[in-house]
Amino acid sequence: MAFRSSAQTNVHFIILEKNNNHPIAFATLKAIAVEDSLHPVQKLTDSLGRCVLSLVSGKQYKILVTALNYKSFEKGIIVKGVEQSFTLIIEPQQSDIGNVTVTSTKPLMRQEDDKTIVEPEQLAAASTNAYEILEKTPGIFLDQDGNVYLSSTTPSVIYINGREMKMSTADIATMLKNLPPNAIAKIEIIRSPSAKYDASGSGGIINIVLKKGVKPGLTGSITASAQQGTYGNQVIGFTLNNNDGKKSTYINANVGKRNSYESIISDRRLNADTILSQNAFTKYASPFYYLGYGYSNSLSKNFDIDFSGNISYNTIDNNTWNSNKVSKSSTSSLVSDNLNTVNNMGHGFYTGNGLDTKLKLDSAGSEWTTNLFYSYSSNVNEQRYFNNFNFPISAGFGGDGTNTSRRNYGVFKSDIKLKMKNRFTFEAGTRLSYMKFRSLADYYLGNGSNRKVDVTRSNGFDYTENINAAYIQGAKTLGKNFVLKFGVRAENTNMKGDQFIPKDTSFSIHRTDFFPYIYLSKKVMSIAGYELRAYLVYRRTLNRPNYEFLNPFPRYIDQYLFESGNPSLRPQFSNNYEANISVDERPLLAIGYNKTKDIFTNVIYPADSGRLVRTYDNLGSNKEIYFRGLGAIPPGKKYFFVVGAQYNHSFYEGLYNFQALSYKRGTWTLFTYHQLKLGKLSQFTLNGFVRFKGLQQFYELGNFGSLTATINRQFFQQKLVVTLSVNDIFYTNKNDFSIDQANIKASGTRFADSRRFGINLRYNFGIKKKEEGNNMFNIEAP
Repeated sequence: MAFRSSAQTNVHFIILEKNNNHPIAFATLKAIAVEDSLHPVQKLTDSLGRCVLSLVSGKQYKILVTALNYKSFEKGIIVKGVEQSFTLIIEPQQSDIGNVTVTSTKPLMRQEDDKTIVEPEQLAAASTNAYEILEKTPGIFLDQDGNVYLSSTTPSVIYINGREMKMSTADIATMLKNLPPNAIAKIEIIRSPSAKYDASGSGGIINIVLKKGVKPGLTGSITASAQQGTYGNQVIGFTLNNNDGKKSTYINANVGKRNSYESIISDRRLNADTILSQNAFTKYASPFYYLGYGYSNSLSKNFDIDFSGNISYNTIDNNTWNSNKVSKSSTSSLVSDNLNTVNNMGHGFYTGNGLDTKLKLDSAGSEWTTNLFYSYSSNVNEQRYFNNFNFPISAGFGGDGTNTSRRNYGVFKSDIKLKMKNRFTFEAGTRLSYMKFRSLADYYLGNGSNRKVDVTRSNGFDYTENINAAYIQGAKTLGKNFVLKFGVRAENTNMKGDQFIPKDTSFSIHRTDFFPYIYLSKKVMSIAGYELRAYLVYRRTLNRPNYEFLNPFPRYIDQYLFESGNPSLRPQFSNNYEANISVDERPLLAIGYNKTKDIFTNVIYPADSGRLVRTYDNLGSNKEIYFRGLGAIPPGKKYFFVVGAQYNHSFYEGLYNFQALSYKRGTWTLFTYHQLKLGKLSQFTLNGFVRFKGLQQFYELGNFGSLTATINRQFFQQKLVVTLSVNDIFYTNKNDFSIDQANIKASGTRFADSRRFGINLRYNFGIKKKEEGNNMFNIEAP
């Protein structure tokens, strides 16, 4: 292993396309010293076509640039003792790409400033939607309720194209399951967001960036897939992109039906000598329709506009059968036996549209961006339930009802970035958001002439939220390779809830908070041409309860349990500290510490008539330490893999159901991704995770995990890609759970229709621009 000389100089490169001066993202830049060709220095350009190489002063280098669908470029340079900048212009590949085999060397994950970039191409080939891509991404964990976790035990926030969705967990999961996998350009993982981002990101941010017609000409794909477990899923869709170099448009659509099941078997102690045994089986059926669209235009050399939006609609028809048996533990005698059936039918609608503008202020990278976004969603759910008692007497009762909710959400955002002298970058911005939510529930007991209003479940709730924010942030490069970024964000929060049925439980919150941010980055050394860089990050964040957590509407589960929000829930505040190391922009090691006060989480409390309520409450404080390690062989060769591990240790102190709480637990998570090329036209992938001693909202989980395998093959000059897959091969993604807090003692197991065999067909096509010489169909490289 050769160690580099310390007499090095940063050399800046910008890679642009010859025809329109557009930056070339993810181009490979390799610097080969004339006198030492065995140790080249290599990096990828970022999304703006920029790259910085640390080269030895006084030496002569050959610079080689390669990029997908572009001609190779070579240039000789001599490195001086001061920082230098080069702008390199490369030409698009004009040959028939139908007869060209291109090997991509993009890493699956790379570090770019304070965020990790995931290139989803390899994951999309084995996925049917965006939700499955997140499941396969190393280091991202999704629980069975759809929450997404990064470093912390607090769920992360989901963004699409840089916009927070402000939706419930279930609604976001539904949207991601509707989103086609090949519509995603990249995924940004931001574990400690800067002051530029909303403070409500204590669990980190996952930003899904969609494709916007980046290839010249008309390109697209048609996909069809099916998965079969106990029940089957079917999806068909297409994407279409058109780019003439100045304007680009895209449209993607998905239509399908998802069928699955979930089973929960549990025992709960009602008192010292009485146990409730439940066996619940739920079948889910949900047809869905999704349409995404966008238009972008460079109105001038310095001004761009971008409009994008999507529409989704889904229906549900879910049926639950729940067997309940109450018995005496001392004598094993049966006290009660009944069957509870619940049918939920309904539909959900969502649309979101945004307009972005960008004004380039100079050639150094200064810019002014604005964003206007509006979304509307509505959900209607009709529920019917019936309780049939078999012992000690034969009897039955039931009820029905309708819950309707509507949400309007609007955001205005404006940011400015100035590249100033002495390598200083100044950023500032403002953000205004407003949301209005209404929920109406009308429930009845009995049927026919005996039907009467269920006053315990009929509910009306209004919620409004207005957040006004502003931030300033600066970044300074000190010396050769030390970067300091610092900033502060101020957020003014105004929340108001009004429950007008059955009684007034109004609340109002008005407060202003400040959230500092500090980021340090320094090159430690170069080893065999690979840069080793260290990072230190601090950020104060908060987690506001959303309308789903605040809505007091009691949702019926069975005669022993219901769900309800908590209008008195307070926001939680966290301080996050993280140190990490990357090698050649690939994350390697990280250690972090989170301290949270007023932490809120899902809890179970005793309610009326022996029932339990599953709700949310502020419990006290949590101190969490985590460690994360990641290793990989870079892609581009025959075999490529990523393997990693994460450890989380949590310590809770506070009150649970008015009783003192002091609780500690450590959790290990191992994850991996492997890819093996089987010749030029096929590849095999294997990915999975295993979690030891899991913890989910005070439920202690047993060991569980999942292993997924896929194999694909290209046909018809690489235009058709056929993928076969098996999810959860050994059917190990099952949660054995237990809880023993305050007066709540329960245990059981939870599993779903997770083992599935699937087939995915994708046909790629493209029509070259007229000036390229023909109108023949050519492939869009998978």
